[in-house]
Amino acid sequence: MHRIVSTSLAALLLAPAFAAAHHSVAVWFDSSQRQEIEGIVTEIRWVNPHVRFFMRAPNAEGQETIWEIETLSVSGISRWGIGPDLLNVGDRVRVSGAPSRRGRDNIFVRNLLLPSGQELVFGGEPRFSDDALRGGETINVREGDGSRPELGIFRVWSSGQGAGRVFPETFDADFDFSYYPLTEAARGAVEAFDFLDEDPTNDCKPKGMPVIMEQPYPMQFVEQRDTIMLRIEEYDLVRTIHMGDATDPGSQPPSPLGYSVGRMEGRDLVVTTTRINSGTFDSVGIPLSLEARIEERFAPSDEGATLQYTLVVDDPVNFTAAVETGKRFIYLPDVSVEPFNCTQ
Repeated sequence: MHRIVSTSLAALLLAPAFAAAHHSVAVWFDSSQRQEIEGIVTEIRWVNPHVRFFMRAPNAEGQETIWEIETLSVSGISRWGIGPDLLNVGDRVRVSGAPSRRGRDNIFVRNLLLPSGQELVFGGEPRFSDDALRGGETINVREGDGSRPELGIFRVWSSGQGAGRVFPETFDADFDFSYYPLTEAARGAVEAFDFLDEDPTNDCKPKGMPVIMEQPYPMQFVEQRDTIMLRIEEYDLVRTIHMGDATDPGSQPPSPLGYSVGRMEGRDLVVTTTRINSGTFDSVGIPLSLEARIEERFAPSDEGATLQYTLVVDDPVNFTAAVETGKRFIYLPDVSVEPFNCTQ
């Protein structure tokens, strides 16, 4: 079978803060530009999927307006040691980040100068102060812990730095979709896709397969009697993998996550998923048909420090060849799957 293999080019294109975003920051915001404003914080929304705050500051015409400042999720930045107590309504702050592509008074923040003089750095280098709390430094972990090989896949896995991207197009606004072996129908769908109106990750509606596997948060395999539960922090989502199941998948009702059947090959877990009606291969326009068949392999290293994830999608309606992609997870013993509690 001929396969098109996706590389991790997104790691070369975007800073860690952008790469970990819930939806495609590269599409919503122009990361090649910088915009800087100073003003008074008027409201703070410390919720998933995005922490946002609002501030009163002059716009491009010099008129005072309310700016919406967007950052990452609570799940993401809380693990950097950044909490809601660092920012308060009434604070005068300075913000620098990527401006909106939609012509709105909206910035995806990369540098935030607090009244204390401390700077929060969400990506890149400090801009305002020598006293900087760099979120990226606290998540810049590339190697996992190899002290528990006996656990196999049954543990919590994290996305380490330099792990690769399952869907590189999600992080590159100028991605060349000819990279994929798209059918004529799929090319038409991509060309007609209006991201601003159709972004499937722009609210609290849980993602389906295979889009959910691009998520950057911890996930955990839990072994049960006849199933393996894959707990994913984003959206508090749980995938059920039926082990040795004799049920005909074709008799199962379609669902966004589909119907998954798994088997163990040594230490590896191999999962076949069909009956998927999510309708989306990725979050930026490539469709997925009900005829799609997805094969995943979760391969832990011998010592259990890393988990190599491989995803192969065969969809004759949208691809002329099977597409293979993947990433690497790492084991960090102190990490757990936390409640996501998404709020629009």
